[in-house]
Amino acid sequence: MTYVVTDNCIMCKYTDCVEVCPVDCFYEGENTLVIHPDECIDCGVCEPECPADAIRPDTEPDMESWVEFNRKYSEQWPVITRKKDPLPGYEAMDGVAGKLEKYFSPNPGEGD
Repeated sequence: MTYVVTDNCIMCKYTDCVEVCPVDCFYEGENTLVIHPDECIDCGVCEPECPADAIRPDTEPDMESWVEFNRKYSEQWPVITRKKDPLPGYEAMDGVAGKLEKYFSPNPGEGD
């Protein structure tokens, strides 16, 4: 099992999760985070830390595409280990449907 970041992180990018990760497996894009599925040790401490409920275990239905999404971008983006402020307007974007299609940016973030 592994944990993955899903589309509710897009345009919010809370980083509470990265501070509790014992193996530093979060990677930062311009407007979202991902978890490297091969580095995640399945401890689950990140999941309850996410205010947007964007972190899910891969054992839930229909998570295969999110595992591959997280894998792809974790290999392209810089690691992030420190908490940062969420993106401007994050409150309004929390829970918005269709964020992957409408708002996702493949550009890397700043990382640490």
